[in-house]
Amino acid sequence: MATSPHPGDQFEVPGYEAHASPATLKDRIKQHYEIASDYYYSLWGRHIHHGLFKSPTETKEEAQLNLIEYLLEISALPDRSEVLDVGCGIGGTSCFLAKEQACRVTGITISGKQVEIAKRLTLAETSQAEIEDQSGFISYQEGKVRFIELDAEKMLDHFSSGDTKKASFDCVWVSEALSHFPNKPLFFSSAEALLAPGGGRLVIADWFKAPGLSPEQENADVKPIEDGMLLPKLCTADDYVRMAEAAGFKVKSGPIDISKSVAKTWDISWSLVSSPSLWAFAIAQGRDGLAFLQAFRAMRRGYANGTFRFAVMCFEKP
Repeated sequence: MATSPHPGDQFEVPGYEAHASPATLKDRIKQHYEIASDYYYSLWGRHIHHGLFKSPTETKEEAQLNLIEYLLEISALPDRSEVLDVGCGIGGTSCFLAKEQACRVTGITISGKQVEIAKRLTLAETSQAEIEDQSGFISYQEGKVRFIELDAEKMLDHFSSGDTKKASFDCVWVSEALSHFPNKPLFFSSAEALLAPGGGRLVIADWFKAPGLSPEQENADVKPIEDGMLLPKLCTADDYVRMAEAAGFKVKSGPIDISKSVAKTWDISWSLVSSPSLWAFAIAQGRDGLAFLQAFRAMRRGYANGTFRFAVMCFEKP
């Protein structure tokens, strides 16, 4: 039986457009999430990240929880930890850690729209009418969560001054957000400063390019992902290790390449963006909207070619 053509096939992939500056890139990222976060929720649900597929029959929702549980496994994060969830999206992981691990979680995102959605969904899930206390925490099962609009590159200043002076976390958790940050060494040094000594953990899941790519491979497979997904130049997993060690961390686990187990995420996602009206909406947003949807195709191709990778890792503060 012939399959219907995908609406994305009729549109060319926009030519690569370099980001003018780190500030411009962050403005574009913020605008993207202000516009697209409701759509993300409708497409992926509460967890806006890859799924780790252990069997062919698992749903994307089951696979997304598998990824969180795998990160808990490699990090051995203790129950009731104080967690900073960087790039928390609409709060799926933050609430999971509060519910399943009894953690007290502060989720930060550059998008005020995502903070609004995260608070609304969390309050609805807990049947609470309002935020619990002046610090913004909401009781969630055995744990607590709160959500703050904050540029991650300013997190050290934010949590080291005023009411939050000398804030110390047991864990900094960053899932599929660090690849967006223009100044990654600053993130690693800030995370190290905010973590408790003697075992504070930095838990990472992220997107990477494969090492040793040719210029042709970079142009064909990597640049369309960087462009459509609003990323500075992608790093390799080993680049993260070097930056973490330079900031004072020791490797606890990884990097562990799980590309083959998560690649199905984008096969599912490509099938989910098959509505012509969705493509019409993307085009109405300008080239960034079209480049974003076409990046779904690029992600699938990058995984198939082995040029695009997904890895997890955990570092520890001595």
